[in-house]
Amino acid sequence: MNIRNTTLADLSHVMEIYDYAKRFMQEHGNGNQWINGYPSTELIVREIEKGHSFVCEDEKGEIVGTFCYIEGIDHTYLRIYEGKWLNNEPYAVIHRMASNGKQKNVSSECLEWSFRKCNNIRVDTHRDNVVMQAILKKHGFMQCGIIYVDNGTERLAFHKVIDCQP
Repeated sequence: MNIRNTTLADLSHVMEIYDYAKRFMQEHGNGNQWINGYPSTELIVREIEKGHSFVCEDEKGEIVGTFCYIEGIDHTYLRIYEGKWLNNEPYAVIHRMASNGKQKNVSSECLEWSFRKCNNIRVDTHRDNVVMQAILKKHGFMQCGIIYVDNGTERLAFHKVIDCQP
């Protein structure tokens, strides 16, 4: 799988993937996470312009997944409740990881790619998103507590650190 920066030419494909992901979440008991137009086209355009949006292409070059990857402080992660982060070292975050359902293991590819960039990654997800929670736990993420996103709703906070010592 090829992972590359999203371009504005990819925008319609990315938004179709998010529409598919919203339907998938609703069908699997998570109808409250991505609502009220979230993620908006404007948000994704800003992420593309900042270099934070990525797409996953299969061997034919079809876009089958997308995610946001940002290195640096996420203001919603500054306070964690009912727990603590594994460390206070520099970290990266992954947001809005989604696929179009046509290819297996897109999430695994996204996570592996991200860990090649940074060995200290934080992720959050909705309490009802048991599919994402299972993916994160399968890949060794630890549930560390609760954070609150900008709209005031809670998210379960996950963290994984890969020891890079020889």
